[in-house]
Amino acid sequence: MHNRKIIIGIGIALLVLIVAGGGFVMWANQAASPLPEALAAMQSDAQVSFSVQDGWLVFQPTGQGSAIGQPVETGLIIYPGGKVDYRAYAPTARALAAQGYLVVIPPAPLNLALFDTNAAEKIIAAFPHIQKWAVAGHSLGGVAAASYAAAHPDKIQGVAFWASYPSGNMTAYPGQTLSIAASDDGLATPEKVQAAKKDLPAATKYIVIQGGNHAQFGYYGAQAGDKSAAISRAEQQRQLVAAMFAWLQGL
Repeated sequence: MHNRKIIIGIGIALLVLIVAGGGFVMWANQAASPLPEALAAMQSDAQVSFSVQDGWLVFQPTGQGSAIGQPVETGLIIYPGGKVDYRAYAPTARALAAQGYLVVIPPAPLNLALFDTNAAEKIIAAFPHIQKWAVAGHSLGGVAAASYAAAHPDKIQGVAFWASYPSGNMTAYPGQTLSIAASDDGLATPEKVQAAKKDLPAATKYIVIQGGNHAQFGYYGAQAGDKSAAISRAEQQRQLVAAMFAWLQGL
């Protein structure tokens, strides 16, 4: 009888774990869908070559923009935000590729970049001609990007946080760091960004997009807990791309 109770107890515990795990998977897979503009950005034209390689979204300049006539030497890897379809960052990647940079967006397991912080590893190996690499991440993606950069400072020359900050002390990171926040962000609030400064290198550059919010760092619609933006998504993206372009030039 005693053994039977133990077996029943173990069975109940396993059942609870299975149900809980299944619930988590269902929750994680309910990702914010990309807007039509994001899907439209996933194509090639005279300025940008688009392809899907090993599941990554790859945007490469075709000779136009700032690097016209010059080989591409700098690459950027974008870690998507938590529970956001990675295609939602395609327009941003495309805009930066048009300026002369290789830009790659890897998918995240269960739409959570923290489950694959080493996503950059295979990407770097796949493009050996790139001499300098930077990572960027939106929200939870910034945490994942920072984790990889902190562990591989020899491979990553810069980290850009989009409405994000590291989960731990990163003050010893030798590369360049950029924080781009939004004044009307209801999730990565200005107060949280300010509090996280103690974990970033002293030379970190800080930019605040006035009137911007959390969701408009991507192309996926409104987000629970966020505030309404006072500027358009197009304007927020214009400022984001301009800030990233200036920063990448200085790597």
